[in-house]
Amino acid sequence: MWVLRQVIDAFWSPDIWLPPNTKWSDLEPNERVQYTDHRHLFYPLPMAIVVLLIRYLLEKHCFSPLGVSLGIKSNKPKRAPNNDILEETFAKNSKWNHKEVVGLAKRLDWTERQVERWLRLRRVQGKPSTLIKFCESCWRCFYYTFSFHYGLVFLWSKPWLWNIDYCWIGYPHQGVTKDTWWYYMISLSFYWALAVSQFFDVKRKDFWQMFVHHICTICLLSFSWICNFHRIGTLVLLTHDCGDIFLECAKMAKYAKYQKLCDLISVVFIVVWLVTRIGLFPFWILYSTSVNAPEVVNQMFPAYYIFNGLLFLLLGLHLYWTHLILRIAYLSWNSGKMDGDIRSSSSDEITLDDDSNIKIDDDSNTKTDDEIIDWLPPNGLL
Repeated sequence: MWVLRQVIDAFWSPDIWLPPNTKWSDLEPNERVQYTDHRHLFYPLPMAIVVLLIRYLLEKHCFSPLGVSLGIKSNKPKRAPNNDILEETFAKNSKWNHKEVVGLAKRLDWTERQVERWLRLRRVQGKPSTLIKFCESCWRCFYYTFSFHYGLVFLWSKPWLWNIDYCWIGYPHQGVTKDTWWYYMISLSFYWALAVSQFFDVKRKDFWQMFVHHICTICLLSFSWICNFHRIGTLVLLTHDCGDIFLECAKMAKYAKYQKLCDLISVVFIVVWLVTRIGLFPFWILYSTSVNAPEVVNQMFPAYYIFNGLLFLLLGLHLYWTHLILRIAYLSWNSGKMDGDIRSSSSDEITLDDDSNIKIDDDSNTKTDDEIIDWLPPNGLL
């Protein structure tokens, strides 16, 4: 117990989390001002249950009927017949070239067409229906629309929205208002709900990558809350939520087969993405945290450098996703619509064409329309 107590005390040392000559007792709430409290980070856990309940009710009674009214079908793909040999081969490698198909056909005394058909059915049977993906996009669009508008309304009267230096003036003695408290708690509860719901939703190929993404987002929000960086944190949330609205709207239009609307919203999404995540985030927010903050606060501390490092990591992810988005946009422009294939040279492989038929293709990264849409950046801060 003594060792554990020492570890806890070392972890919560004010020399790590607070500016020099500042103690935790200096940030105790009083009658005049309320400060951030790390114990409040437990509140989003039960709040996440409420978020999951709201999502269930909206998907069942609002989003699903909306999708059906738009002609989106909920039919699940036909399952491939059981075959131990093919299942074993598929488990090792789900991408078969022509030689593998020929070998399996001889081994099973099947025709090549039968093997190709089995592969087509097997590859699509685990995918969620279009209606399920439509409902997921509706839910995310609903949340990001609410979060962005809530943040914009309450930040409109805050001085740090108009002069970012106020994120640091008076730090760390900056009280947290009720609207800021709710902004953080709701955001954290949403990402906790996303992390939990992954284990109940239809699992996708990037399951663990997305799970790690949600946990990293939670850590970044929690870190800024503990360090009392809540003012700059609200600006980060605001600049990220607005782009995700158009991303989910584009997905919804695609699933509903409104191609022209999808094209239009996709263009708006790309513009908003570039303005907020490649423009405002590095040249407004990161410039402030890296240049203005040290000038105003004077003496920085370890937690500041960790927090700023996470923000630069976030910028790196933005640049990576921007490359993918622009690549998709370029290929889509050449194909005449916001879908198409992302290709790179490789060995022969069996892929799905637009009519869900098997074909032999020279490119290993051929993707269907739905896969292209799902390959867009994950939602959230990261």
